[in-house]
Order: sequence, then structure tokens, then C-alpha cells
Amino acid sequence: MKKPERSQLFRRRLAEAMGRAEMSKSELARQIGSDRSTVSLLLGPDDARLPNAHFAAECAAALNVSSDWLLGLTERPERSADIVSATMEMTEAARSPSDEQVFRWHQEARGYKIRHVPATMPDLLKSEPVLEFEYSQSMGRTSEQAIADMRDKLDYLRAPETDYEIALPADVLDSFAAGHGYWAGLSTEVRRDQLARLRDICEELYPSLRLYLFDRKMLYSAPLTIFGPLVASIYVGQMYMVFRQRRQIQALGQHFDGLVRGATGEARQVPELLDRMIKAL
Repeated sequence: MKKPERSQLFRRRLAEAMGRAEMSKSELARQIGSDRSTVSLLLGPDDARLPNAHFAAECAAALNVSSDWLLGLTERPERSADIVSATMEMTEAARSPSDEQVFRWHQEARGYKIRHVPATMPDLLKSEPVLEFEYSQSMGRTSEQAIADMRDKLDYLRAPETDYEIALPADVLDSFAAGHGYWAGLSTEVRRDQLARLRDICEELYPSLRLYLFDRKMLYSAPLTIFGPLVASIYVGQMYMVFRQRRQIQALGQHFDGLVRGATGEARQVPELLDRMIKAL
């Protein structure tokens, strides 16, 4: 861009930002520590000069826009920090199956495909004894409240418009069935009933609910959920990293596609696998 073109663009964008802010020349001059005549001169159609960096920065700060945008270096008027805030945010994560924020995201995305990589067994599909074992001593809410909330969320899965995919590391199921590690102390009977519940739900709701198992030695994923094209969240423990920009959501969707392509079998075969695990118990 030649200097006269950039100067013209600066004047146009400065006037546009002043209009949005409902700020007069006198008020802008006061806020940037200049005089009204200087502002008027830069806004005049016959002035081909460009402002110095200090003047451009002061105008941008007063008008809550980016100085790069005023000078034609970007098409986004927001400041860099505001752009980052709009595209990625951190939000508190309640370690609970009844996390209201997660449920609100589910409600917003109703009618869209939801894709989920859980941290352990899928919370939506846990039995009441498993919820009591896992959450009773660590939640601010009672197990009874958590169980009631999970029943509501299972109703969500049974809605006609639901399209829900879950990608789960296969070793999570193996560890659960054996009662190792995270699940140490959970009785064989409860583990068997949970696997039977998972099998029955996968059979009942297929193909609107599809569970894929992938080999974590070949593929890795952090716990995440993609709520259609609207929002994606990565669970990092006590908070979520939340993304709303289309390109970021698409990239995470491509990552999920890789998990599905690398799955050890088709989703419709999972109930048969679960049945074998139940019999082994």
C-alpha cells in the first residue's frame, strides 16, 4: 500500500472508530493530550500525512481499537489481547458429572454433532454405584444430586436429534474391568453391572450414540469435547481451555477424526466386546 492510500485508510478508520465510540474531535484530542486542530487536520481530506507511532497508539487506546487496524496492517479492529480473549478462554471446571457449564454447552449445541474424549469412563454413561464410588467424597454436591443430574443428561442422549460420538482409550475399559489403578476398590459386581449398562446403552442408542475405542500406545488425546461448530473445550483438571474460533474447532475436529480412523474396531462392534469382558468377569 502506498503512503497516500494508507493515509486515506487511516483517516477513514479513525473517523469510523470515533463514530462508533460517539467521540468528538475535541474529546479525542483531550484524551490523547493533543489539540483539536491536529485531529481535524489528520481527518481532513487533503492531508496525505501519516501520524507518528505515538499519535496512532494514543488514538487506538482512546478508541479501544488496534493501532495496526488504524494503519491498515490488519482487518481486525480488536486489540490483540481482545482477539485472544475472544478465541480462547479459561473457565473453571467443577470435577463433577453435574458440571452446569458442560450441560449448558450441550444445550447450546443441540442438533449438532457432539464429539467427546472423556478422562475416564464417560460420565454420561456411568451407573449410580460408580458415581457414588467416584464422586461421593470429592464433590461439593451429594451423590444423590449428581445421580439425578446424570439421569437428565442420559435423557439428552435419547433425544431424537442427538448425534454423539465418544472416543475412549481401550486401556481405560481394560483397567476398569480389572479394577486396577483409578478403580481399585470397586467391587467386581459393580464393575460387571457398569459394563453391562454401557453395553446396553450402546446397543439401544446406536447409531445416534457411537463409542470408539483407540489404542493409546498409538494415539493420544487429552480429554476434550467438541460441541458442533460452536465451541470446543479441553479439560486440564481444574479448568477448561475453551475455543470458539472456527479454525481452532476444525483443527480439534480433525484430531478427533484421527482417533476414529485409528479405532480398534467399528462402533457397532463395541457391545460384543463389552459382552466378552462381562463374561470374563
